[in-house]
Amino acid sequence: MNLIDPHVFDELQANVGADFVLELVETFAQEAPQLIGQLRSAMAAQDAVAFRRVAHALKSSSQAFGAVPLADQARSLELGGLPADAAAVDALAHRFEQTLPALRERARG
Repeated sequence: MNLIDPHVFDELQANVGADFVLELVETFAQEAPQLIGQLRSAMAAQDAVAFRRVAHALKSSSQAFGAVPLADQARSLELGGLPADAAAVDALAHRFEQTLPALRERARG
């Protein structure tokens, strides 16, 4: 499975510059785990609005990098409402862990 759409990523680099994309990737590396934690907190609090908002933010960031599978999973969470258990959030966290090294590798090109 291709974790990063090279066309989207390359377009981002062409638009904002390779150095800035590297900074963006590292910011995403720090912020995404916090967002995943916020998903878990919203789930525990049964806060569907917060859950949807955080899933949307993660989806949007992922799409900007061309991290299509990660964005698709976040979109499913955004549109699916509060999940019955943590499996979907766990799967999203796992996908992020797979995606981050691919993003970093592409950014360092």
